[in-house]
Amino acid sequence: MTLSFWFEFASTYSYPAAMRLPALARARGVAVVHRPFLLAPIFKSQGWNDSPFNIYPVKGRYMWRDLARICEELGLPMKHPSAFPRSGLHAARVATAAANEPWVSDFVAAVYRANFAEDRNIAEPAVVSEILTELGQDAPAILERANAPETKGALRARTEEAIALGIFGSPSFIVGSELFWGNDRLETALAWALGSGKTPRTVA
Repeated sequence: MTLSFWFEFASTYSYPAAMRLPALARARGVAVVHRPFLLAPIFKSQGWNDSPFNIYPVKGRYMWRDLARICEELGLPMKHPSAFPRSGLHAARVATAAANEPWVSDFVAAVYRANFAEDRNIAEPAVVSEILTELGQDAPAILERANAPETKGALRARTEEAIALGIFGSPSFIVGSELFWGNDRLETALAWALGSGKTPRTVA
């Protein structure tokens, strides 16, 4: 009963997913493993040098309104970031280094909150450091681990693994060999982890 949460800190729909996941998983007894990765290499392989929400303005306008509706329904604060997308590289390195720490889900949620509710520039290492301090963590020591060559290599390897698994967007959830994409598939992924999912029929 384990669910892998694959996420990119620049991803808009990952914000509500990250805020909802801990309580929903805990209530169902499903273990969660955090898998930060980077979307830029995936987008680049498709010929995109920017977020598709910027490349296709109509899609972008819909997304921001849709996200506002979702956040309102969930009671989550939301503030349109003054810059989008912001690089989540430094935060992703921290999440990679701290993947097995008990506070990692709090860190992930705090970074998303900083970006999409407080309009803080998470691309700045100083902001990531502030978030760690706010969580009562030893920011200098953690950032040193996050910037170590082995952590940088682990994040690159994680991104390559995401590509190999067929992940194309964030948030994504993997249960066994099943991939679920999108905030609206979180409950389905949790149900699958509990064994109540149904194997899809194949058509000859």
